[in-house]
Amino acid sequence: MQETQSYSLIVKEEEAGIRLDHLLKKHFPALSRTTLQKLIEEGYVTVEEKKVRPSMKTKVSQSIRVIIPPDKPLELIPQEVPFEILYEDEDLAIIYKPPGVVVHPAPGHKEGTLVHGLLLKLKNLSGIGGKLRPGIVHRLDKDTSGLMLIAKNDFTHRALIEAFKARMIKKTYLALLYNKIEPPKGKIEKPIGRHPKLRKKMTILKEGKSALTEYEVIKYFKRASLVKAKPITGRTHQLRVHFSSLGHPILGDPLYGGLKPNLPKPERLMLHAYQISFLHPRLLKELIFHRDLPEDFQNYLLLLESLE
Repeated sequence: MQETQSYSLIVKEEEAGIRLDHLLKKHFPALSRTTLQKLIEEGYVTVEEKKVRPSMKTKVSQSIRVIIPPDKPLELIPQEVPFEILYEDEDLAIIYKPPGVVVHPAPGHKEGTLVHGLLLKLKNLSGIGGKLRPGIVHRLDKDTSGLMLIAKNDFTHRALIEAFKARMIKKTYLALLYNKIEPPKGKIEKPIGRHPKLRKKMTILKEGKSALTEYEVIKYFKRASLVKAKPITGRTHQLRVHFSSLGHPILGDPLYGGLKPNLPKPERLMLHAYQISFLHPRLLKELIFHRDLPEDFQNYLLLLESLE
């Protein structure tokens, strides 16, 4: 059983002025920002023996005490969850995630996630993601459909993470945007960061992380555009934020303005991970997979055509 771990830190001169949760992320890279914020809020992190907030700005020579309690016992039970395995070998799998499926357990989604389904259908999964995210190298939002890479061992998981960082894994999405985007082919290069007030949202921020999206229109409708989009970087909600910032949010997006009264309301976010290409880490062979639009997406396009 894991024991309680305790650490003491002294804020260095070059670390002064940094948010506490950001500073701790530098010292504890294996822990997620959410986990660190929770530790701070629950009093497991103190500064000068006082309880503080995650947003507190650090000062030189401050003493920080960090206590990491043992993980609470958690046993994920394999469940039947809708998804398809398109390719599988001893190292990895390519799966199709339908819309409406949450990728991994989180507050409010403790059962019926893709991870529960993977545990039922795949014999092995990498352990780098921990108990809640075995095999998960990257994610898709709940209402986004499409292709995902799943790692079946730690060697493959590490190699794929590095490939993502080096931008060697290419992903292409199909997105239905509000109104006619111009020009029909272009790039969106705007930095993205966490919204300062609405913490569930990302937004365009001058001090955010660099983000680049390439897109090309496949078809114009009267009040919509079907585009092929390539996120060159991999920021959270990148496509949703970038297209919304141009006044062309992805239809069906309740968070970034994709619910428009002059169009039929989509049942979900009109975003589909259409294609993925990568170098297999062990075979050293380029693999390319694609998955056509699911039926609900195609039916919505037919509805738009009928309104032309």
